[in-house]
Order: sequence, then structure tokens, then C-alpha cells
Amino acid sequence: MSQDLTAVSTVEGPSPSVSSVPLPTATRYPTGWAAVADLVVALGVDTIFGLPGDDMGPLAALATLPVRVVLCRDQRNAVFMATGYALSTGYPGVVIVGKGPAVTNTITGLLEADSARVPLLLVAAGTAEASVGTGAFQEVDQLTLVRPLTRYAARVTEPSRLGAVLNKAALIARAVPGPVYVEISEPVGLGPVTVAGPWRAAPVEPSPASDESIATSGALLARAQRPVLLAGGGCRHRDVGRIIEQLAEALGAPIFATASGRGVPSEEHDFFCGLAGLYSVPPMSELWAEADLVVALGSRLEETATFGWPQSTRVIQVTLDAADVATEREGSAVLGDVRAVLLGWLDADTGPYRSAWVDRVRTTRAAAERVADGIRKRDRPNGVAVTAVLSVLDRVVPPDRILVQENGLQDMWSYFFPYWSSSSAGGSIVPSEQTSLGFGAAAAVGVACGRKGPVVSIAGDGAFHLFRSELPTVVEAGVGVLYVVLDNGGYGWLQKNLGSAVPGSRYRFTDTGRGTGNRGLAAAYGLGFARIDDVDDLEPVLREAWRECAAGRTTIVEIGVDLDDTPPGIDKLAGDFPVSPHA
Repeated sequence: MSQDLTAVSTVEGPSPSVSSVPLPTATRYPTGWAAVADLVVALGVDTIFGLPGDDMGPLAALATLPVRVVLCRDQRNAVFMATGYALSTGYPGVVIVGKGPAVTNTITGLLEADSARVPLLLVAAGTAEASVGTGAFQEVDQLTLVRPLTRYAARVTEPSRLGAVLNKAALIARAVPGPVYVEISEPVGLGPVTVAGPWRAAPVEPSPASDESIATSGALLARAQRPVLLAGGGCRHRDVGRIIEQLAEALGAPIFATASGRGVPSEEHDFFCGLAGLYSVPPMSELWAEADLVVALGSRLEETATFGWPQSTRVIQVTLDAADVATEREGSAVLGDVRAVLLGWLDADTGPYRSAWVDRVRTTRAAAERVADGIRKRDRPNGVAVTAVLSVLDRVVPPDRILVQENGLQDMWSYFFPYWSSSSAGGSIVPSEQTSLGFGAAAAVGVACGRKGPVVSIAGDGAFHLFRSELPTVVEAGVGVLYVVLDNGGYGWLQKNLGSAVPGSRYRFTDTGRGTGNRGLAAAYGLGFARIDDVDDLEPVLREAWRECAAGRTTIVEIGVDLDDTPPGIDKLAGDFPVSPHA
């Protein structure tokens, strides 16, 4: 390491009888920001996102280290990018920002990271202790602002405390997981700091579930006649996809995923039936009404996942955190590592193979494929059918692609299996239950920084508009992302709700006549751009766009789509959700 670091002994010297025992050491850093930079390297993180404040201490500390710094235009987008990096790599996302409004700009990003349970470290500058309460420049109580959205938040005003606070923050971020916040007052950030002992950078392993809870839940599972397995976001980076499939094969049970759990079980498996709740397509959604037990693995059972379930559905929920247990339904909870629980169940008696249930699953899946084929063949009177866009993307982008999604009216098609299938070689990154607009477009940059392989972002024009200030950041980061922007003229979900609630309203959330302006922005920043309004242009244009991206040049493909081209069950909206199937 090329920083001016000095190792100093924290004890007088070894006793001759214990001379083979390594001495505990302390490391003296030239600045507090140098200590932060060293921790990042120890955590295995190779990319940091952010926008430092007026002092350049963070950038000076990182200048000679093997860490890429992505300087963003907006602190919210920096947190989105770091969240995408964490979701795709399993390593903590790291964000460094200034103080005052720089911190308030991160709040939406923290909301998203907290809802997604993403390991994320936000480090911010803070007002010097001597100036607190004096009306200092950009002074604000930052801790009060971020505490509701973080698992740990601390302000460091003494150099001797920095090492302990950073270690604790990194530990909590990975163990829970979730976002944490460390505020470094100006004198600590710019002055010398000594950190006692090495960084505690070893990965944190979750606690195993008790043998009793595994046995009790396993007995309940063995008695079920029509069980369903549901893989959630807590299964990511736990190497459990194949184990879930083995349990499904032993039980004779269908496999579903939540949006955030997509890519964990293989979508090529014969028992995979798509996404749960809001994103479940008929007739596969009928399986939820027939199931007598749902095994929820690493899911908090948010509203989108449970939408349309009968209230009588019994659940076994496997989760790390008791705070994430859903108690609204009958069933039980198993607190512990999902991998250990799955292996425990496989070692136990799972009951007879449910052949009748398997036959029902296969029949239902085949019927869903026939329905999907019929929908794919429908003509769209206006614009290009989104199902056609997804089919062509599937053909032209390599199988190891990561699809980074938004959650708007048209781009939501990509959540619906079998209209889009995540290859076992790739996967997807989705917004949390908060569905912050613009998250996916920004997170795609973090995903591209964190992995080698194709990255595709599919977004509505409204969401992409919120991200466009970061187009220079994309260029400077040197990543190639294929942005597929579905242009319905604005905020389609709101327009559909308005049309249902206030027919003939003078207000508009969409306007297809004004253009998006993306062509000019792409040209200004040296990005690729294409516009598609004819389905016959889809394949040649997307193939060429992917060639550009594979060569490292981010390309925007804008596609005109029909506002009425909505996924199954989304045509009749009732506010945040469609009309409930049980209304």
C-alpha cells in the first residue's frame, strides 16, 4: 500500500515465553479519510460511488489505491448505484458524500437500500464539533435525518473512535444486512488517526437455526399435501438455488420467486412457475389458491409478494431477522440461515412424493405457456408490443445478462414469467418494495461496475428522465449498459389511474407529442442511440445496440409503446395495485 501508514505496537513487548504469538498492532493513518479508504480495500470492495464535499480528503486518500471512484452528479443516484453494486456482487456498497444537503439528497437512496436489505456503508462529512450550533456552513443534524433508514448511525468527533465505529458499521451492514451511516467531523477526516488492531473484514456468517425449529417446521412441511416454495431476496449470494430445486423435487412442489429473489432458483427448472403475488400470471396464479402451505425462504412477505393470496394460506417463513417475520397469517417462523434450514429439511422425512400436485403444476405451467403464446401474437395498434421487445432481447443479449428493472406500467412486463425468463447464467436486479423511480437506471451502472458480463436496463421514459443527469457519469465510469427505454409519453401508471378515476380529466401525466430529448443527450455525451417505432426494426437495431455495448459503449434504445399495452391483470388499476382478484 502506497499510503504513508505506520504500524506501531500497542504493547511494551513480548514475553520470551510467548514470542511466537503475533503482537496486536495499531495503524497510524495520515488522515481519517485514509483510514476509510483502507477499510474499503480490506472489505474487498473495488468501486466506490459518491460526490465528496468541498474538501478533497476522500479523493486524496483513494488516489493510489486499487479502487475505482465513480463520481456522480446526484447523491441519490450514488446510493442507487452502490445498491446495484451490492445486490450484484454480495459485497457492501460504499458511498462517500459531503455534508448538509449532500446527506439529505441520499435519503431516497437509503430508503431503497433499507427496504431491499442491502449491505451499504454511507460515509459523510460533518461539521466540526467546535462549530456545532453556531450556524456553520451546511450545518444540520444529519444523524436525526438518517437514523430511521439505517441499521446503525454514528458521528465521529474524536480520532481515537474512528476505527471502532468503522468496524462496527461494517459488521452491522453485512450481518443484518442493511445500510449504515458514519459521519466524520472535519478535523477527524483531515487529521491523523490511529486505528487499533486490524480491520474486522472477514465475512459475517448468519446464525444457524435451532435443531428444534428445523425439526418442527420440517414435520409441518411433511404433512402438507400441496406445498409451494417461494425464494426471496434473502437467498441471494447464499448458494441455495440448486438446494431449493432439490427440495422441490423431493416434495413434488412448485417453485416461485419474489421479484428480488429472481435468479436464485433456475427458471429453466420444470417446477418453476414464475413470480409470486402481483407478478403471478394466470393460470399459474391459481396454484396459490390451492396451496395448503407456503414455504417462504428469505422473504419478508411484502404486499407485492402476497397480493392475491387467500388470507387462510399457511406459511413457514425462514428469515434471519425476527423483525421481518410476518405474523398476519397462520404458520411458523424459523430464524436462521436459509441454507442450513434447507439442508436440515432435506436430511429429514419430507413425506411422500406429491405426484398429483406435480401433475397439476405441469398442466398449469403448460397452460400458462399457451396463454403467453397467444398474447405474444397479438397485434398492437399503436407502438411496438413490449412482449416482442422482451423476446428479441432474449435472443440478442447473451444468456449471462443481468436485467436491471424499474417498476412502471410497461416495463413491468419483464417481471412476468414466461414473457421474460432470467437465465440461470444471469439474473435480475429489481427495486425494493419502495420502487423508487429511477432506481433501476442508476443501479445498472453499479451492476456494470461490479461484474463482468452483459447489463441491460429496461425502464419507462419517466424513470429514465430522472436518471439522465448521470449520463456523463456513465461515460466517465467506462461501462457499457444497454438502456431500453419504453416511451409511452410520461408516467403511464398515473395516467391509467387518472383515466379510471377521473375520465376526461384536463390533467395529463403523458404526452407522446413532445419527444424525450434522449437523442440529443446521447449525441452530446458520445453515447449510442436508436429509436424504434416499427416492430420490424427491433431485431436489427437491438443487435447493433448490443454490439456497441459489448464494445464498452453505453447505448440507449428508445421504443415507442402503447399506453394500453399492460401485463396480465394490470389493466384495471386501483391506486397502488390492480383490482384485487378477491375483491
